[in-house]
Amino acid sequence: MKKLDKLQGFGGAQGPVVAIVLDGFGIAPDGAGNAVALANMPNTKAVMEKYPMVQLKAHGTAVGLPSDDDMGNSEVGHNALGSGQVFAQGAKLVSSSIESGKIFTAKGWTEIAANCKANSSTLHFIGLFSDGNVHSHIDHLKALIEQAKKESIANVRIHILLDGRDVGETSALEYVDPFEEFLASINDDSFCAKIASGGGRMTITMDRYEANWKMVEEGWKIHVLGEGRQFTSAHEAIETYRSEAKVIDQDLPGFVIAENGVPAGTINDGDSVIFFNFRGDRSIEISKAFEEADFDKFDRVRFPAVCYAGMLEYDGDLHIPSRYLVNPPEITNTLGEYLANTGVTQFAISETQKYGHVTYFWNGNKSGKYNDETETYIEIPSDIVPFEQRPWMKCAEITDKLVEAIRSSEYKFIRVNFPNGDMVGHTGSLEATIVGLEALDLCMARILAAVDAANGIALITADHGNADEMYEINKKTKLPAQNKDGSFKSKTSHTLNPVPCVIYDNFTSDKYSVKISGSYGLSNVAATVVNLMGYAAPDMWDESIVDIND
Repeated sequence: MKKLDKLQGFGGAQGPVVAIVLDGFGIAPDGAGNAVALANMPNTKAVMEKYPMVQLKAHGTAVGLPSDDDMGNSEVGHNALGSGQVFAQGAKLVSSSIESGKIFTAKGWTEIAANCKANSSTLHFIGLFSDGNVHSHIDHLKALIEQAKKESIANVRIHILLDGRDVGETSALEYVDPFEEFLASINDDSFCAKIASGGGRMTITMDRYEANWKMVEEGWKIHVLGEGRQFTSAHEAIETYRSEAKVIDQDLPGFVIAENGVPAGTINDGDSVIFFNFRGDRSIEISKAFEEADFDKFDRVRFPAVCYAGMLEYDGDLHIPSRYLVNPPEITNTLGEYLANTGVTQFAISETQKYGHVTYFWNGNKSGKYNDETETYIEIPSDIVPFEQRPWMKCAEITDKLVEAIRSSEYKFIRVNFPNGDMVGHTGSLEATIVGLEALDLCMARILAAVDAANGIALITADHGNADEMYEINKKTKLPAQNKDGSFKSKTSHTLNPVPCVIYDNFTSDKYSVKISGSYGLSNVAATVVNLMGYAAPDMWDESIVDIND
C-alpha cells in the first residue's frame, strides 16, 4: 500500500491545508482585456502581494500537451495538480497514434471499419470542429476520413460542433470552408463524405457532468434523427444564424444539411459512429446515449443499432465508451490515493461545472473515492443559465460549505474549484467576468478568515489562464486586436499565461522557505501540499516548491 512518510523536523500545519483553485485565473500584463487586473479584488490581490508567490506553467509540455503553443485546460491541469506528475495527454496521444499508424490497427478502429464494410453502411464522425487542441483537433478528423477512404468505406458523414471558445469566437467559417474544399478533393465516384449536421458546442451535444441533458437531446435530434432546421450547407447555416441570432459560434443553434428536404446523414441501424473528441468531460453523455440500452435521460425516439467508439476511453472506471480508438493515459500514484492510504481525511467541493475536476480529474481520471470513510465530496448544482447573466455562479454557496468544512476540524486536506474566471471568461464578456471575479474575492475573505481560525494553510493557485486575456492579442504589436469599428475583438479561449501559486500561512511559515526563483508547473503542487502537511513526497512526483528548514 502506498503511504506517505512523515517529515523529520516539521509536523506540518496544525489545521487543514486548503488548496484553492481559481479556475481560469492567469497572470498577464495589465491591459484593456485583463479582467484579473481590472477587477476590484482587494483580498486576493493583497494575498498575492504579501505572501510568497511562485508562477506556475499551466500549458503545453508542462501539462503533457504536444507543444508549448498548446493552451492548457482544466482537465489536464487538474490531472497535473492531483497526480504530481506530467503524463502525455489526449492530443499528444492521438497525434502519436495517427503518425505511427497504430490507431488504424487497434481493435477500436478495425471494428468500426469492419462494421461499415460488412453492412455497406455509413461511417459518422461527431465532435468539436476546430484546431483548438483542447477537446479535439480537425487534423485528427481529416486523418480518420482519409483512412476511411483507403479502406474502401464508401460513405462518410460529419456532424460538426462549432467551437468559438477554444478558438476565435466567430472563426467557424475559417474551418468549414477549407474543410469543404478538403472533402471535395477526396470525394470521387467511389467515396462520398459530407457535412450532415451541426450546431454550437454550448447549444447541442457537448454537455458535461449531467448539468443540462437537454443539450444532448437536441444533439441527438440533430445528428441521429435529422430533425432540425434545414440548410443546403454548413456555410449557409452559420451565416444565416449569425444574422438572425446575433450570437457567437459556441451558441449557434443546431442545423441539418438537406437536399430536397432529405437530411444528408441520419444515423441508422448498421452504421458506425466515432465521437472524435479526445477529452472526456463533454464526451460521456452522448456516449451513454449511443450505448446504453436502458438509457432514460430523454426519449431517443429511435435507438439505432450502431458500432460506436470514442477517440479515447472517457471514463476508465465506468468504461465509457466500451470501444475506443486510442488508449488514454494511465495516471497512477496520485495525491488522493497516497492521502487515502495514509489515513488523511479529504474534502473536495465545487459546483457542477467543475465538480468532476476536483474529483475525477484530480484523482487521475478515476470515478469514485479511494476511501469512502476518509473522503467527502460535495457538488453544488450549477444554474442552467448563460454564465454572463449570473457571473457570480455558485461561489457563495460553495464558500458556505467550504467554511463549514474548515471549521469542522474533520479534514486535513481540502480542495475546492471556483469556476468563475473560466466559465464566465469563456462567454467573452469582459464586464461579466470582472463581476464574477469580484464576487469570488468576497468569498476569499471568508475562506482565509476560516483558515486562520483553524490554524491552517491555504495554497491558492489556478489550472490555466482565461480571464487574464479577454481580448485577442495582435501577434505583431502584442496589443489587443481591434475590429474595423475600433472595438476590441473578444477572446473566449484559454491563454498561455502562467498562473499563481500563493502559500498563505500565518503560523508555520518560519519552518520552510519557498523557492521563489525556480521554474515550476502545476505538477509541483502535490509535493508542496504534502510537505505543508508534514509528509515527505513520493520520489516519482515533481519536486515541492518549499524547502523544509533544518
